[in-house]
Amino acid sequence: MSAVWGGVRRTVPTMVLMAPSSVVTALFPLALLVAALAIVAGGVGLVFLPMVLVVLRLWTDTHRVLAGHLLGRPVRRRFQPLRGGVFSWWRGVFGDPTTWRDLAWLPVQVVIGLPLGLLTALLLGLLLASLGGTLFWWALPDSDPVQLLPGVTIADWGTAVLSGVPVLMVSGVLLIFVVPGLARWWAALTLAVLDRSDAEQLEERVEVLTESRAGALAAHGAELRRIERDLHDGIQARLVSIALRLGIVRQTMTTEPDVASTLLAEASEGVEAAMTELRTIVRAIYPPILADRGLAGAVRSLVADCPVPAHLDLDETGELPAAVETAAYFALAEALTNVAKHSGAKSVDVRVRTAGEWLVVEVTDDGRGGIDEAGGSGVVGIRRRVAALDGVVKVESPAGGPSRIVVELPCGR
Repeated sequence: MSAVWGGVRRTVPTMVLMAPSSVVTALFPLALLVAALAIVAGGVGLVFLPMVLVVLRLWTDTHRVLAGHLLGRPVRRRFQPLRGGVFSWWRGVFGDPTTWRDLAWLPVQVVIGLPLGLLTALLLGLLLASLGGTLFWWALPDSDPVQLLPGVTIADWGTAVLSGVPVLMVSGVLLIFVVPGLARWWAALTLAVLDRSDAEQLEERVEVLTESRAGALAAHGAELRRIERDLHDGIQARLVSIALRLGIVRQTMTTEPDVASTLLAEASEGVEAAMTELRTIVRAIYPPILADRGLAGAVRSLVADCPVPAHLDLDETGELPAAVETAAYFALAEALTNVAKHSGAKSVDVRVRTAGEWLVVEVTDDGRGGIDEAGGSGVVGIRRRVAALDGVVKVESPAGGPSRIVVELPCGR
């Protein structure tokens, strides 16, 4: 029952808005015609026409998102701002296949969206009118009775029940069981016209994967250089120092035992420091806590060590690929580090859960917000690490807070 009510709550308001939306959509052909005539008349349309098409793209993006919401799947926006000069505008607008889909959608929305919107508004109006007329007809003066339908006047309880209840039931049944189906049909048709073809989506997917692969390779190369630098400048230097001390100890052990003892103590300390540094480097490659306690234990450790008071909501995630656990661990560690260093937050909420075939990590803080990815916030590093696994990172951080980072990683289930 809750699913049925959720479908009604999601679809009915959207379909009611289809009537005024279709009226607005019908204005675009007129604006395009005026822009075309302006080209002939004085050349102003050279500027005006691309602008109208950009506004149209914003309008169709709204309907793309609405259609995706009704079908329960995300849809990418296709808006592209105008860049360069006027000729670049024309080349960018008319060279984009999405523009022609936007134009083809206009008559579809007017012819189909307007009747669907009017039908939904009529059913909703009948539902409210029959409900109000049936229950409150007595509150109106006798000289002005309730006119439910043409020729049907409610002036007594018998008429109210016999005329109002059937209208209430029929309109309610249609709103509950018919309108959601029509809404999903409209959404599927809208996306069939506005969304990209399978070939274009595949091409776009290849571009995204190519970009993410390049970022992952760059991040991997930087990580290898960092490890090599840490090994060369840190551990190797310590081992060379230890080797020199041991060499001196071997030469002075019999002649200067006090000096040899001191050098042995220093060498022992150097070995311990090298071991500590080596463990740090290994932990940066693959945290041992993941192997020892799994993702759940690692997440609890990160939250417990966070300087900002943190609340953890951890669902059962089951067995996950090592690469996914590692990416989730480092993304959470980076996010909590950002909260502690930059947000000024007093508390942070962490939630780790699985949603279908995705592992979802959410970090929400009550700090000042305004995350600037270009300013070294660490989000860029999270994006690169997650993109390497074909994951998604969403950042919501308005000025004044709160901030919310959502990492979604495919589990491969």
